[in-house]
Amino acid sequence: MAQDDVFKKLVAHSKEYGYVFPSSEIYDGLSAVYDYGQYGVELKNNIKKYWWDSMVLLHDNIVGIDSAIFMHPTIWKASGHVDAFNDPLIDNRDSKKRYRADVLIEEHLAKIEEKISKEVEKARERFGEAFDEMKFRETNQRVLANQAKIDELNARFSKALNDTDLAELRQIIIDNEIVCPISGSRNWTEVRQFNLMFSTEMGSTLEGSNKIYLRPETAQGIFVNFLNVQKTGRMKIPFGIAQIGKAFRNEIVARQFIFRMREFEQMEMQYFVQPGSELEWFAIWKEARMLWHQALGFGAENYRFHDHVKLAHYANAATDIEYRFPFGFKEVEGIHSRTDYDLSQHQKYSGKKIQYFDPEKGESYVPYVIETSIGVDRMFLQVMAASYWEEELKKEDGSSDTRVVLRLPAFLAPVKLAVMPLVKKDGLPEIAEKIVHNLKFEFNCQYDDKDSIGRRYRRQDAIGTPYCITIDHQTIDDRSVTIRYRDSMKQERVKIEALLDIIKEKVSIVSLLRNI
Repeated sequence: MAQDDVFKKLVAHSKEYGYVFPSSEIYDGLSAVYDYGQYGVELKNNIKKYWWDSMVLLHDNIVGIDSAIFMHPTIWKASGHVDAFNDPLIDNRDSKKRYRADVLIEEHLAKIEEKISKEVEKARERFGEAFDEMKFRETNQRVLANQAKIDELNARFSKALNDTDLAELRQIIIDNEIVCPISGSRNWTEVRQFNLMFSTEMGSTLEGSNKIYLRPETAQGIFVNFLNVQKTGRMKIPFGIAQIGKAFRNEIVARQFIFRMREFEQMEMQYFVQPGSELEWFAIWKEARMLWHQALGFGAENYRFHDHVKLAHYANAATDIEYRFPFGFKEVEGIHSRTDYDLSQHQKYSGKKIQYFDPEKGESYVPYVIETSIGVDRMFLQVMAASYWEEELKKEDGSSDTRVVLRLPAFLAPVKLAVMPLVKKDGLPEIAEKIVHNLKFEFNCQYDDKDSIGRRYRRQDAIGTPYCITIDHQTIDDRSVTIRYRDSMKQERVKIEALLDIIKEKVSIVSLLRNI
């Protein structure tokens, strides 16, 4: 199945099974804004708990805060967002569609990389176990030619970005014959800068109001609270401050479902270190964050690092952790060495001393910062994309059926178990309801007695419920039930009294946290 088709099915599945809804849908929706349904909010909360516990619970020197969305407007002047938080915008005159110029070029590069990947896969099929991928990449003429195109384009692209050369960005698009995905034409406007911040007014009257911004990131709320946290928590460097919260960006092109939205949620941690040690800590957090992602079990081959072509104005090192979505490798987390830029800027603009007194060195200094930043919504989409599965099942009569299942990690699944009476009589519903009542204090449980048992299994598979408990007439005799495992569809008989320990062990996040 084509990856575009997989993605379309995933989007449809997310709505049909209560994960994600278009916002304001009865009013025809609002572009690039989404609501999370009854299962989506549970999955989202579980993802946030996994991140929060891995940061705050497992580290003695990382604490959390929750800063306000509305902040003093000078903060965004100090941080550089007012003057430098821009994306290069370009329009196609024929389709009237707007694009980010840098994204058009990146997607063109990805297409060339895809050509190389296809050559490699064809060779792998041809030579089998004897295939030497490295040697093939170094000697195959088509691969070498495409790699040369990539290297040449990357060098030109990098220089244009770092020089903020908008004319050169457009020329790259023209020279590489990059077309509009909608019209197929190359009738492009000039490239111009577009500031991404939303602004609003705060005040009791229009005349007395002040212009403020909806925060485009949560990080600045951490920086302006650096001294508050350090002093009240008696924190010693190195230490970190973590935060989960909403952010807002007026994206030029908000697309690919919840991958790029105008209202989104971030999980960010700022780690404060001694000047001069930042690149060492950057490497440490880079590896730690990759391990956190790979611990979910979605395959190490589906993740990669992507170093930034252009560094942000505050950074001296930056990389992204990318995941292989149905639409290609895309960023799910950024790790940045932000130097002392943010704290120094706030010290300058506020007129307040923002420094750390190091008792071991006997001196004060502005700490350097390592940032790890994840978009919760992108992480949500990554988990859904990795878990969505269609498989063909053979029936006893020789025909086949397709099962759609969300193979969510058990500790992330919105519903941990569904309890199902085989029939709605003979006291079976009462037993099932009692089991749900006893277990709901530990897990999110669901009682399900509608339709045949087979249809109920399929419904729970599509929701992503890892375990189903069936109550039948044997339960009355020996207090045993059937537990069905979502991924394998295997079933086993267990005692009702054993259910708590069995499920608790399987859905616990503790074993996962121990591995990171």
